[in-house]
Amino acid sequence: MQKKHDIFEGGTKLPLMEEFYTLQGEGHNMGAAAYFIRIGGCDVGCSWCDTKPSWEAANFPPTDAREIADRAAQFPAKTVVVTGGEPSLYPLDFFTGYLKSIGVKTMVETSGAHPLTGVWDWICLSPKKYAPPKNAIYQKAHELKVVIQHEADLEWAEQNAAFVSADCLLYLQPEWSVSQNIMPWLTDYVMKNPKWRISLQSHKYMHIP
Repeated sequence: MQKKHDIFEGGTKLPLMEEFYTLQGEGHNMGAAAYFIRIGGCDVGCSWCDTKPSWEAANFPPTDAREIADRAAQFPAKTVVVTGGEPSLYPLDFFTGYLKSIGVKTMVETSGAHPLTGVWDWICLSPKKYAPPKNAIYQKAHELKVVIQHEADLEWAEQNAAFVSADCLLYLQPEWSVSQNIMPWLTDYVMKNPKWRISLQSHKYMHIP
């Protein structure tokens, strides 16, 4: 049987689901322009995931990583956000190295469910209970962004916050479908625990990708 990563040729090819230039919608870099690269394949399986079509990597043919990077470099922001799916499923040293060599800033959003490879200017760790992060990712994260659906999720957020570095930025993000209902107690929690900030999915309010 062919090994999973053979078809990606050591990371010189990636299962590209989609790519687009837009504004970042969430977390610390909200509102900043970036080129988004969504890699197919995810084994975490969040029930509220808004990109479930990305889960099956086999639906997305391996695409030359250099070609993806060259397209990203054509846009003014010179910043790439790699998302998924789950980027940590793939070897990303080649891709990020090439992006850096052509002057593109590298950012990633990951659940941390697998060891993260690559050279990153910004790592957003968004941990999921179904597949907790590997220990090594916590001290590397620049930003911890925890999706909140129920009050019990606050305990999960605090558990993860205990492992990140002292200068890691902390965000609680209401899950979109319940955001209006949970905002009263979520904002109250942040006012009582000001180490946290609220992250909103602003791209959905702006009606942009």
